[in-house]
Amino acid sequence: MTSSVLTVTRYSSECEGISGDSPSDGSMSVSAGEAFGGRMLSSERDVFEHNAWDHVEPDADHYQYAEQQIRLHHEHPVPEEDRELYNAKPAAFWDKFYANNQNKFFKDRHWLRVEFSELFSWTDDRYSADKQASCEMQSVECEETKKSTCSAASKFNEALPGAKFRIMEVGCGAGNAVFPLLADIRDPRLFVYACDYSKTAVEVVKANDAYDENRCKAFVWDLSSKELPKDVESASLDIMLMIFVFSALHPDQWDQAVENAYRLLKPGGILLFRDYGRNDLTQLRFKKSRLLDNNFYIRGDGTRVYFFTNKELEGVFSKRFTVEQNAIDRRLLVNRKRELKMYRVWLQAKFRKPIV
Repeated sequence: MTSSVLTVTRYSSECEGISGDSPSDGSMSVSAGEAFGGRMLSSERDVFEHNAWDHVEPDADHYQYAEQQIRLHHEHPVPEEDRELYNAKPAAFWDKFYANNQNKFFKDRHWLRVEFSELFSWTDDRYSADKQASCEMQSVECEETKKSTCSAASKFNEALPGAKFRIMEVGCGAGNAVFPLLADIRDPRLFVYACDYSKTAVEVVKANDAYDENRCKAFVWDLSSKELPKDVESASLDIMLMIFVFSALHPDQWDQAVENAYRLLKPGGILLFRDYGRNDLTQLRFKKSRLLDNNFYIRGDGTRVYFFTNKELEGVFSKRFTVEQNAIDRRLLVNRKRELKMYRVWLQAKFRKPIV
């Protein structure tokens, strides 16, 4: 499957976390009702007329800058004697990150409603389903979404009346996806698992006032572990969510992580994925002595991050899953005052576990 350009939600903040030295989940504040993909740059003369442009291919200057930076990274990698420090116990660096930041670093991921409708389309019992204003702003798109939602909800209701609908977020962090899901979906059949390999992150989730073990369960688990989590039965999940988590794994851990996801999902279940793309500005802004391996870096806080291509994602996930989406989200952000151009690259994908 070839990659495609992604039509996703527009975000209103100019930029977030693009220094390369701190994590960023790419989720800037959602500008309600404004679909990403609508602001196209037709003339280079207009580039500084707005703060952001959609689907913009990098210019020659950017490619030259990227080559220069990647060469610099390879000339000055992390010293060999220090690499084991970052690879041996990566969760320890995330423990420190969440001890310092608690739940105040990442924004809640309300954009999931637009990007990954599968999280919501199985039920009509949602607060967002009661709101008509956004539908009126995008009447055609909303009508199609409504048809899809009703169809999916009907199928689930007819096939499994009273059954639990199980969603699991791997790399839940402070709960920025889990709690918006629980807040929006009122359907009592929803049950959400939230896991992270940082015990401090899990403690932050459990300390949240919205944490209710009648509706969710948070626990420590490493996606690359050879053991499945004891709290989740194999082949029991309807949806698995991986948002900016696969990039924290060493490439040697990818196959085990994919196998674990496959074993946990039901036949026909889906894995929803979003992560960093190759030559994203955060990659290019890394300084010397941050490269652990090809396209794999350490941030200033010691946490690790990889920058993917669509081909890499297809190569690793298609061994077990059907690739339904493997898209690239390019965004040009500009600083109009300083006349700077900043190219962001994210990958978004959907992987379905075959029924047979």
